[in-house]
Amino acid sequence: MATQAAPALKEIFDRARLQHIATEMAAISPAFDAGRFMALAAGNLDDLGIMQRLRQTAVSLHGALPENFEKAIEALYELAPRIGHGFASIVLPEFVALYGKAHFELSMQALKFFTRYGSAEFAIRHFLVEDFERTLGVMRSWAHDDNEHVRRLASEGSRPRLPWSFQMKQLIFDPTPTAPILEALRNDPSLYVRKSVANHLNDISKDHPEKVVDRMSSWNLDDKYTAWIVRHALRTLIKKGDASALGLIGTTGKPLVRVEAFAVTPAAIVLGGQITLKASIVSTAEASQKLVVDYAVHYVKKAGGTSKKVFKLKEITLPPGGQKELSISQVVRDFTTRKHYPGHHQIELIVNGETLAGGGFELRG
Repeated sequence: MATQAAPALKEIFDRARLQHIATEMAAISPAFDAGRFMALAAGNLDDLGIMQRLRQTAVSLHGALPENFEKAIEALYELAPRIGHGFASIVLPEFVALYGKAHFELSMQALKFFTRYGSAEFAIRHFLVEDFERTLGVMRSWAHDDNEHVRRLASEGSRPRLPWSFQMKQLIFDPTPTAPILEALRNDPSLYVRKSVANHLNDISKDHPEKVVDRMSSWNLDDKYTAWIVRHALRTLIKKGDASALGLIGTTGKPLVRVEAFAVTPAAIVLGGQITLKASIVSTAEASQKLVVDYAVHYVKKAGGTSKKVFKLKEITLPPGGQKELSISQVVRDFTTRKHYPGHHQIELIVNGETLAGGGFELRG
């Protein structure tokens, strides 16, 4: 039986969702023009992607609400808990980003409130561009807030390379202004917050690897929350075999091992099929070794050539002469972020950043 494709992300803002927003908004504010909102928000909807629909919905709210920003925000405060969908609720911070720059204090309060329903990480970046120091000062205070959503916003909104948003070039060049935020959150008890801090640090590691390693070298890695952040923050550097990053998580440097019976099966699949990697790693060292084992797939590109992506396999500790059997399976299917093309896909087995074995499989059209 064929599996039904998941709905496109843009369908988060489908006509039913827009009608729901219109109905709820009309119940809150008699001055809200629900008909005008639907005419504006649903116009040309099929041709728009998710972020375009998000923007159009925010613009449409502005077109159907009173022009006074303060009164509009009061109504949107009531709407926030009624939308009922995390991503759809991002329309409220988007409204603030579009129309609140002349009302800084009110906008900061609104973003702090709205982020509890739908993250304000995209919206706050517009204020960073408009008034960097003032906005970052507010975000530093948010890092100490009691609410995990607000604390996360402090880190996520100031990431240098936030996905789905524009890059903060100023922070790519010099990431030190966000250091107080990261220091405040380095052992946060919330996994939601810790993931953001790790991603923020991983962003920085792409441009300033030495700064990231130096900073985290002074942290207490005996703290389980801090150790979690460090391990995930260093993932890009670890995949590259960065010696300082590997040393920080306790690996033993150059791997003294041999790889036996590395295999990729089956030899050929079609899209949607599954491959399995198996390997036996044997220690040749006289002391125990902590090893990070990854694998890389060289995906065939549409125009020819390949693009390499590294995946985590396992972290292991091998005693002298010890042996470890490893196995992992992966389904090869298309995603919104990656489309597959027929051809030979090379696979590497990587231990502590060194490629020690290779194989591959054929993807047939």
